[in-house]
Amino acid sequence: MSFLLSLSRMIDALNEKIGLAVSWALFAAVIVCSGNALIRYSFNMSSNGWLEIQWYLFAAMFLLGSSYTLKRNEHVRIDVITGLFSKRTQVWIDLFGFLIFMLPMTSLILYFAVPYALTSMQNQEMSMNAGGLILWPAKMLIPVGFFLLTLQGVSELIKRIGYLQGKVDASEFEKQVATPEEEIEAIKAANNIT
Repeated sequence: MSFLLSLSRMIDALNEKIGLAVSWALFAAVIVCSGNALIRYSFNMSSNGWLEIQWYLFAAMFLLGSSYTLKRNEHVRIDVITGLFSKRTQVWIDLFGFLIFMLPMTSLILYFAVPYALTSMQNQEMSMNAGGLILWPAKMLIPVGFFLLTLQGVSELIKRIGYLQGKVDASEFEKQVATPEEEIEAIKAANNIT
């Protein structure tokens, strides 16, 4: 189990770094979108390439950020129902969800996405829009994103099993978001407000 837990930590670290790096895609998308709108309305000019860059950045945020979201336990859940159960029962529900739903789904998507993306890359597929961009980098985000999500699913599975064996604390897979009260205290502390 210690090897699996160290593997889980490596997967977590990888997805943490990727998630933080991809957060810059949001900043880039805002800059590109704002610049494109300013140029379009100021000079009555536009480019399909700039619109497609925005779509690529959104795809990167969504596909590469999903594993980071799962790592932080921020994905869509049924907390209203599972919150009624003990932590152990919640972990069993998570195990069931990962094994029966998530991992088979991500594996199936990977099975179809890899040849889809490779064919696009081999054909150097281009956008059909005038002034459009090459498509294969965006299509490669699909298998990469789902591969990272599958890895994170395996990591979460390991952590839940470790918890059931008493080797992992629940804090390793619980939500990592501050409560509104904690956020207010952090703002006060940052601004030296008492």
